[in-house]
Amino acid sequence: MNSVDQPTREPSATNGVSSTTTNGHPSTHITDQSQFQNQSQLQPGNLDKTQSISAGTCQNTRFSALESDSLTFRLLDEIALYDRQIRLWGVKAQERLRTANVLLITMRALANEIAKNLVLAGIGSLTVQDSQVVVEDDLGAQFFISEHDIGKNRAESAAPQIRRLNPRVALRVDSEDITLKQPEYFAPYDMIIATDLDLATLSTINASCRLCNKPFYASGTHGFYGYIFADLISHDYVIEREKSNRPTALTAETLTRSIVATSTKKENGKVIEMVTKREIYSPMVLANTSPLPSDQLNSRRRKLQVSPLLTCMRALWEFHSISGAMPTHRHADLELFTTLATEKHKELQLPSETLRSEFLRSFLQNIGSELAPVTAFLGGQLAQDVINVLGQREQPIQNLLLFDGEDSKGPVYALHPVFPPLDSTFDPPLAAPVAATLFA
Repeated sequence: MNSVDQPTREPSATNGVSSTTTNGHPSTHITDQSQFQNQSQLQPGNLDKTQSISAGTCQNTRFSALESDSLTFRLLDEIALYDRQIRLWGVKAQERLRTANVLLITMRALANEIAKNLVLAGIGSLTVQDSQVVVEDDLGAQFFISEHDIGKNRAESAAPQIRRLNPRVALRVDSEDITLKQPEYFAPYDMIIATDLDLATLSTINASCRLCNKPFYASGTHGFYGYIFADLISHDYVIEREKSNRPTALTAETLTRSIVATSTKKENGKVIEMVTKREIYSPMVLANTSPLPSDQLNSRRRKLQVSPLLTCMRALWEFHSISGAMPTHRHADLELFTTLATEKHKELQLPSETLRSEFLRSFLQNIGSELAPVTAFLGGQLAQDVINVLGQREQPIQNLLLFDGEDSKGPVYALHPVFPPLDSTFDPPLAAPVAATLFA
């Protein structure tokens, strides 16, 4: 061994363990038994006491040191592995990710992207849930399965490839029907994500999550189009900014967002203010019937900018609740969908000229299909929002994001029942009790 490779040993504050640095990497090593003894024990009058140290005590100390040594190396290894994202969102946020338990429902192309991003980010455990089997159509945009998996369960087929992405993440598979799950099934999870399901099933899962006080995401894609819905019930997050001369008031900022706490810290010679904000959410069943925010309804210019995709998604969910299936190219289906879309557009108080026949035709042609670029975008966006929520950093989606791949636009709409005005006496959360009453 060259002299530059020789380890340098420094005394440790823990008896029986010393700290060693080899090539700049810290580690711990067990020392000789003599290092368990202090100077008073080495005096002649204390030799008998020294010799009376039992073998069992030394063995237990050695095992404890070995466990500590293994833990130290594991933590250092994880810090090195996740170094870039720790620099991005900090050690505390990464530690919250490391202990997070996430449930991901329906393993189609969108869920593949979500699973990939969350596993590579280093969440603690992931449960993939799907009762359906792989069919030939699944091979078009899903990268965790192959033609050899046709006829096998989708979640079980995807699991081996997910494990290879990051063996540190505990992966579980559930192949039972999600509609048979009771509310207590969702209680152990820190985050529930449901993808590519009908509105009735999504609303039922959402209600169960609220009973367990668990944050919920719903998402789905249809070719060039897709959405992300978030119901975090009541979520606190921290925004860091340079402190201004004006004090930050603890008050409501919007109908759903309020400032609940502030603190400061010094960083690089500057005073940084850490502002804790709270967002309140509505369940999906209420958001689906809620009006657009008043600032959009009161401006014709802004109403003209509202995506007709909002109308079409509501019409699609209504169509499925009536017929129990997605619309086909049959004349009766096209006529019913067009009627529903027209009604939903009027309910939203949007100008009739923004619901064009060309858009309706394009949307209907995309229903049920999967496009890898669209699932990649929405899956990455949803995974990033989940990471922010778990790390309690940055403002999450509030509460419906729509993506139009034809125009490459992704507007976000805050859809809530009409709330009373909030003032400085605001006592959040407000939306959670409403939904709790609804689903009691």
